[in-house]
Amino acid sequence: MMKVAINGYGNLGRGVERAIAKNTDMELVVVFTRRDPSSITTLGAPVARIEDAAEWVDQVDVCLNCGGSATDLENQGPETVQFFHTVDSFDTHAKIPNYFAAVDAAAKKAGHLALISTGWDPGLFSMLRVLADAVLPDGRSTTFWGPGVSQGHSDAIRRIDGVLDARQYTLPVPATVEAVKAGTEVELSPRTMHTRDCYIVAAQGADLERIAKEVTEMPDYFADYDTTVHFITAEEMAENHAGLPHGGTVVRKGMTSEGTSQRIGFELELDSNPEFTGSVLAAMGRAVTRMAARGESGARTVFDVTLADLSPHSAEDLRAHWL
Repeated sequence: MMKVAINGYGNLGRGVERAIAKNTDMELVVVFTRRDPSSITTLGAPVARIEDAAEWVDQVDVCLNCGGSATDLENQGPETVQFFHTVDSFDTHAKIPNYFAAVDAAAKKAGHLALISTGWDPGLFSMLRVLADAVLPDGRSTTFWGPGVSQGHSDAIRRIDGVLDARQYTLPVPATVEAVKAGTEVELSPRTMHTRDCYIVAAQGADLERIAKEVTEMPDYFADYDTTVHFITAEEMAENHAGLPHGGTVVRKGMTSEGTSQRIGFELELDSNPEFTGSVLAAMGRAVTRMAARGESGARTVFDVTLADLSPHSAEDLRAHWL
């Protein structure tokens, strides 16, 4: 039985908790938090302060870090891997190389294994992009996100002074999607591929113009996109934006010979982004536990993970029933 810790009990942490309950080879032994542990009610696991993580070293096989990429994980990743093997969903694509280096150094120093940037993008979509490129080298891969709520982008908005709550919807540009699927030449840039709609509940008296400006000019998140900001009431947020759906598509168009076109597609439609992402983190936690048992240490990405390590089934069962 794999002993799992969750670090952070927001939407993603609760999604991971539900995923662990679906896996018969996993047990949630503790939830770490920066908040007062008495303020948190889990589905049964004890809650401890993250400052007390060292006390749980001998009771945890892997810790799933569930903080946000905007401000949490850049510190949470290197700090937590001092005590445990870890998995996280760091999703600021432009910063992944630097984040990998920081976590790699901390993990090697501690003799632990850290799998970064899992989830579905980066994560499953990353794996499919590499697979499709290997199979169709003469081609082009295109990724579309949405329509749906981006947890990371919503969290980034909530960190702005004066913002009480926020939801950010990523929307593919329909004409661009159809052009890519048809193999038609089309400009592919952040602005031509996606738009971003932001719904914000602001504090009373907050400077709405400043908040909107900070959102639309935020690098790595909104500056390169056509972004619309809507200010709404808390009641409107609760009534119209309580869910966290998402999805996306990876398309690879390629040629295998003159005049012979091939297309590979991978698509997700998610009722709950955090529950699905939590399910990915749980499976990656299984892989990290197995990889660490073989003596691996340092940082890894999904490109280093095998399907056999992800699966709860034995190698014999996989060959007999899944191959």
